[in-house]
Amino acid sequence: MVARSLKRNETISIRYPWLRLFLLACVTLLIQGYHLGVDDGEIYIPAIKKVANPKLYPFGAEFFESHAHMSLFSPLVGETARLLHISAEFAVFCWYIGCTFLILIAGWQLAQIFFRTVRAQWGAVALLAALLPVPVAGTALVLSDNYLSARSFSAPFALLAIGFMLRGRLRMAFVWLVVTALFHPQMAVYCAAFLMLYWYFDRSSQNAEQPVRLLAMAAPSAGLLHSFSLQPAVGAYRDVLYSRTYFFAYGWHWYEWIGAVAPLLLLALFAWRTPRAASVAMATTSRVLIVLGAFSTVVFLVFSSSHRFDNLTRVQPMRMFHLVYLLMFVMLGGVIGEYVLRAKPWRWIALFVPLALGMFTLDRSEYAYSPHIELPGLTAGNAWLEAFAWAREHTPVDAVFALDPEYMAIPGEDLHGFRALSDRSMLADAYKDSGAVTMFPRLLDDWQQQEQMLRGWRSFGPSDFERLAQISPVTWVVVERRQEGGLDCPYSNAAVAVCRLAIK
Repeated sequence: MVARSLKRNETISIRYPWLRLFLLACVTLLIQGYHLGVDDGEIYIPAIKKVANPKLYPFGAEFFESHAHMSLFSPLVGETARLLHISAEFAVFCWYIGCTFLILIAGWQLAQIFFRTVRAQWGAVALLAALLPVPVAGTALVLSDNYLSARSFSAPFALLAIGFMLRGRLRMAFVWLVVTALFHPQMAVYCAAFLMLYWYFDRSSQNAEQPVRLLAMAAPSAGLLHSFSLQPAVGAYRDVLYSRTYFFAYGWHWYEWIGAVAPLLLLALFAWRTPRAASVAMATTSRVLIVLGAFSTVVFLVFSSSHRFDNLTRVQPMRMFHLVYLLMFVMLGGVIGEYVLRAKPWRWIALFVPLALGMFTLDRSEYAYSPHIELPGLTAGNAWLEAFAWAREHTPVDAVFALDPEYMAIPGEDLHGFRALSDRSMLADAYKDSGAVTMFPRLLDDWQQQEQMLRGWRSFGPSDFERLAQISPVTWVVVERRQEGGLDCPYSNAAVAVCRLAIK
């Protein structure tokens, strides 16, 4: 099969079916769900809320602001809420829908570049939409989170940059690369690597001076490596770092390695036998992704080979596969649409209905005790969310809480972050705040001090909580019902209680 080629001066006119793409984004929301303040949202949402209301989080803000200061994500969403006089939760929800819409727009641009038939283009975008919740090998990432994060912006921005690069519009590619960097510097590095390597493979149709802009963008990112020490991690920091098993090759399961190898094999097939309905740009893109994926894997293995590279593991080179997966699914969907589904409606139904049901079931299994779509203000059905909402409405803004340091992993809590949903400060936890420590070691002392205050939490009694109030700024606690005896708890439900500590 011979792929169609794009001539040097050929202009690709992209036409967007705006309404249909927006409807597809809404269907995607219904399938994959939406959850406020879960997982990494415990880092992102408090930063947004503090922009909207600077009085929030007078204690412990460094655990989420360390990430926030590196991105325009929190200021954009927070200022949206403040300037429009809407709740931060509603602003987050609207931006989430917008980002889902935007990633489908970016996918459509790529689909029109890769394929000339409408059925292939819709196959590409439909498969991308259906598989947004899919995990990316063993990286602890998914294609698109079912909550708003900086990656919700950086993923479509990176795809837009790549789309413009493939169309030969390097200036626009550079603009979108810069925008990507403003929202997620790490993901921008991977995007810049793709753009430069694609230009190298396709340089015969480019001006040799144009990539200087891309190199200028990548150079500061490469300079970030100087901030990493080539010394083994030691002490408490080593324990925290090694708790992130996905940082290290030996922590990956066999099926996660399949998730790294299989995409490269599929891309090799696309590069070797590019479908007739596809463009040369698809073959070139496949070759670029193979090189980047293989290189990232080698770097990952090297970083995992010696304790001298412990600090470099924070670079997480395998996150390059996030970009590999996004582009691969666009290509795969187009090929399936063109050669398998064709103009047979029953085939489209037979493929996408089971996929949709599978993604829906995946979300329900992960958030079994929470609403599938957590609309702003909706807490019904989850006792932890109801307790967090009560704390937000009935405790002082400057209140400092303490919870089980592993509360996010308790069955029924469904990975919801206390800060994100209660708008209140808390002592550092062992789940997300420890992740901030891995990326920003300067937080270690504060985190370790607070972690020691909470050590043995599940056996705490009234005297332990009294001691906690004396040695820390904690004024309130959220405890499981079995621990509320002897405490002043103005709120309780079937699972947890919110209790005021006596300050002497």
